[in-house]
Amino acid sequence: MNDLIQLQLMDAQSAMDRAIDHCESELTKIRAGKASAGMLDGIFVDYYGAATALSQVASINTPDARTIVIQPWEKSLLTAIEKAIQVANIGINPQNDGIVIRLVVPPLTEERRKDLVKKVKEEAERGRITVRNIRKDANTKIQKLKGEGVSDDEIKTGEGEVQKLTDAYIIKVDKHAEAKEKDVMTV
Repeated sequence: MNDLIQLQLMDAQSAMDRAIDHCESELTKIRAGKASAGMLDGIFVDYYGAATALSQVASINTPDARTIVIQPWEKSLLTAIEKAIQVANIGINPQNDGIVIRLVVPPLTEERRKDLVKKVKEEAERGRITVRNIRKDANTKIQKLKGEGVSDDEIKTGEGEVQKLTDAYIIKVDKHAEAKEKDVMTV
């Protein structure tokens, strides 16, 4: 196969890897009824005028399956962290005792579990769409190689390889979504 097509395939594969990583991180943020520090990944605190990740201004622990304890390194940050958690709207009310902030993760109702499964499916669909868009871009770039002396057969072969890559990555997205759905629906 032509080197230019190989280069396009490698670019497409690395882009698809990034898309899978992003999809995985978004699925991690969907809580499954168990406390995890990953639930707080997207929360930023106003730290001396700069938006700073919560994990960078406090230690986050999960002493048991239903509790997250956030201990800021500066006591002055307690109210800012509390406010950031409320603004993030993760469905948990922070309890500030003056030293640490506790987040008690309530058990999920059947209705809430079904809502979370819908979110998982939406996120998986976004992942699939991203992978398909990467396929489209790669195919367009491969088609443009026709002007650089690449034969039609090589272009067809390249497009076939891009399709194989796409299929493999869509299966990966589906597996991640399926595992998360099972996690959410487990009582």
